[in-house]
Amino acid sequence: MRKSKEHFRHEWKYLINRAEKQLTDLRLRECMQLDPHAGEGGYMIRSLYFDDYWNSAMEEKDAGVLMRKKYRIRIYNCSDKSIKLERKKKFGSYIYKEAAPLTRQEVEWILDGKYEFLLRSSYRLCREFYIECVCNMMRPRVIVDYEREPWIMDTGTVRLTMDMNVRAAVGSYDIFDSSLPTLDVLEPGKLVMEVKYTEFLPQIVRNLVPQSASEFTAVSKFVLCCEKTRYLHGFEYWAE
Repeated sequence: MRKSKEHFRHEWKYLINRAEKQLTDLRLRECMQLDPHAGEGGYMIRSLYFDDYWNSAMEEKDAGVLMRKKYRIRIYNCSDKSIKLERKKKFGSYIYKEAAPLTRQEVEWILDGKYEFLLRSSYRLCREFYIECVCNMMRPRVIVDYEREPWIMDTGTVRLTMDMNVRAAVGSYDIFDSSLPTLDVLEPGKLVMEVKYTEFLPQIVRNLVPQSASEFTAVSKFVLCCEKTRYLHGFEYWAE
């Protein structure tokens, strides 16, 4: 049986503004390089997140549960050339991510509630996602969109990303529809800088974090987009 690709990593998140990004970009070029797979200007990421009947992913994140997980289907530039089912686990300060490829037809089956093919998959992640969908009523929850500019460094397997224009897509869960309307979830001029590493973080990269940047570890793009679209799932949003 084939297994999903897995690895542990540290992940730090910061909320910065455009001026801080411009200054950081100048310093980045001295010690890191743009990911050659990204192309000029980076790329768009679209993730369809799932949650179960009890909204466990959302509630456990809010409660700060140390061991938790969430599922998503991720694509790039609204294209079906690369589609991945991913499960992101949190173990204290460590992040553990698994991935399995999907086809566009398989995504459409999932959205239609036809999960049987997952049980026959050679990927353990797909089979476990089947159990979640059938036993825990795992269903689509929110689409998260943003543009990513990725920087890499071989030392310590370091990756620094700038995620801009973070927004929640509404109207449907068709992740291939590039015309879906979106709702901004960050203050104007704000973006998310993430620092990820699997071995150690060189001091030169630590120094890249703007001193005025606010730590963003307590909130995720998933949570922000869920909060922004709560009105779609009931009247509690309006009561508050």
